[in-house]
Amino acid sequence: MLALRSGLRRALARRALAPQMCSSFATGHKQKDGAFYEFCTCYLKPSKMEEFVQNFKNNVHLRTAYSELVGYWIVEFGGRINTVFHIWKYDDFAHRTEVYKALANDKEWQKRFLNPNLNFINKQESEIAYLLPWSKLEMPPKEGFYELSTFLMKPGGPALWGGAFERAINAHANLGYNKVIGVFHTEYGVLNKVHVLWWNESADSRAAGRHLSHEDPRVVAAVRESINYLNIQQTMFLIPLSFSPLK
Repeated sequence: MLALRSGLRRALARRALAPQMCSSFATGHKQKDGAFYEFCTCYLKPSKMEEFVQNFKNNVHLRTAYSELVGYWIVEFGGRINTVFHIWKYDDFAHRTEVYKALANDKEWQKRFLNPNLNFINKQESEIAYLLPWSKLEMPPKEGFYELSTFLMKPGGPALWGGAFERAINAHANLGYNKVIGVFHTEYGVLNKVHVLWWNESADSRAAGRHLSHEDPRVVAAVRESINYLNIQQTMFLIPLSFSPLK
């Protein structure tokens, strides 16, 4: 097992020497390479939520030995409770394949986390998403809470609604009403879906910012343009766990 991990680490280190194949977690505003993000959602049995989270906390180092964890949260409200949501970054699809092959052969990972926790999960979902060209993955100014806003746009992709959507998001962010962490467009999953990950100091500061933005004519004008392309919108309030890189 140590030899396998050593080999994978060497392979990943070789990727780091090739800038065209790998981008930094927090820098670079365009995805000129094949880097993408996997959005994973696990719906857990209510009685097993605490045990599942504690088990992952104890063994997270076994998983992050293979690929980068961006963030790990529990859903507080706005979605199904007893749900964990996490984001992983991969350099490209070949990288993800390498990682999952290695995990399939990692007896320690299977013994300590995977096998004991399979029966705790009711349902799992996975989406592949890219950062939109005008977005970059940011770091929060301090620890806080997160909001995942999901927009199902009309068919046509960013070529149709991208400009209006960018203006609506930036109207909130540039005027200081919200802090944007990243804006993602799904590639696999429900198409024409955009996820916006926001940071807030608290649920109350988020509410205050929303109320102010609704009274700002600059925000109202930008949102009014964007909703012409919107079908459905949903938002979830997320609490980062202690081992989450995004806190």
